[in-house]
Amino acid sequence: MVVLVRPSADLHAAWLEAHFEWGSGQHEDGFGLLGTDDVRSPHGFRAFVDRLITEESSPGNDGCAYRWIAEDAEVLGGIALRHENARNVDVLGHVGYGIRPSARGRGLAEAALTGMLSLARERGMKRVLLACFANNIPSVRTIEKCGGSLDRTVVTDDGDIERYGIAL
Repeated sequence: MVVLVRPSADLHAAWLEAHFEWGSGQHEDGFGLLGTDDVRSPHGFRAFVDRLITEESSPGNDGCAYRWIAEDAEVLGGIALRHENARNVDVLGHVGYGIRPSARGRGLAEAALTGMLSLARERGMKRVLLACFANNIPSVRTIEKCGGSLDRTVVTDDGDIERYGIAL
C-alpha cells in the first residue's frame, strides 16, 4: 500500500536508491533537495531531514510540508506543499511532486496529490496552484484528474509552463 510519510533519517538507504535512480544533474521535484545538501553521509542526510522538518513548522506562511511517497519501505517519490504565501508560489505553485522513473505510470502522483490536497484543506487553504511544463502530459493528466483547471500558460526559454488551480 502506498502511503505519504514525513521525511525520516531512518529511510536513508531507501531514499538514496530513489535519488540515484534519477541520475546525476536531474531535478527531483517534491524532495526539497538543495545543491548544498550532503545526502550521502548519514550525518548529512540527518541534517537534510531536519531542515525539511523545520521548514514545515516555520512561522508564518513561508514554509513547506514535505512527504515521501513510500510503499513497503521503498521511497517512490516526493511531494511538497508550500504554505499559502510562500516565496515563489506564484511561479512554482503550492504543490510540486516527482516520481522515480521505475515507479511512474502507476497512479502514484495522483494518490500523492490527493493526499496533499487533504493536508491543504486541513490547513485552511481554499485553493492551490500547480505548475508544470505543457509537454509533461502525465503531470497535466494528474492535475486535471485531481480537479485542476488551467489558469494560464507562460512562455519561457525552457518551454511553456502551464499554471493550474484546484479549488478546495
